[in-house]
Amino acid sequence: MMHTFVNGYYRFSVWTVRLAYLNFCWMFFTILGMGVFGLMPATSAMFMIVRKWMQGEEDMPIFRLFWTAYRENFVKTNSIGFVFIFIGYFLVIEFNILRAQESFIYYIVSYSVLGTLLLYAVVLLYFFPVFVHFNLKWLDYLKWPFIIGICHPILTIFLFGVLSVVHYFVWITIPALLFFFGGSLTALFVMWAASQSFAKYETVKA
Repeated sequence: MMHTFVNGYYRFSVWTVRLAYLNFCWMFFTILGMGVFGLMPATSAMFMIVRKWMQGEEDMPIFRLFWTAYRENFVKTNSIGFVFIFIGYFLVIEFNILRAQESFIYYIVSYSVLGTLLLYAVVLLYFFPVFVHFNLKWLDYLKWPFIIGICHPILTIFLFGVLSVVHYFVWITIPALLFFFGGSLTALFVMWAASQSFAKYETVKA
């Protein structure tokens, strides 16, 4: 009984340190890329590490593998990231312009933009799991997150719901946890949930 408890506590401690360290790497390399240029490659590297953990590769040099993935995918992830930024910025501006109009027709049309924003959020949600799991062409990294998110509405709603509730609860209770585990735990949960749908899409691998 005591042996089981000690082993359980040890594994809990090890994983706590791993997740905190991965979160540190994510923040460090995001800052290293001056934020704008660092966020996408750092996040993709974090998801890559999480995917390896899920495949059973627990004992690995996190920093070295993180740096390698960050460097190798820097250009590709940033090129896609700037597309996300442009589309997101355009949709938000368009939505605000339509809502600012006095005409009722413009107000109704704004809901179509809102719907597009929701689809945009779905693509963002699945992008990193798809990016690290599949070897695809550039445009397919935008297409397949959309397809998977739409074809699995229950999973998508589940992901958005859990992430929203948990992040809000932690923010109003112990916000410091987000600093230490916000990125890594989110990546672990999203990667685990999204990977449940990947088996039927394995044929899209290059």
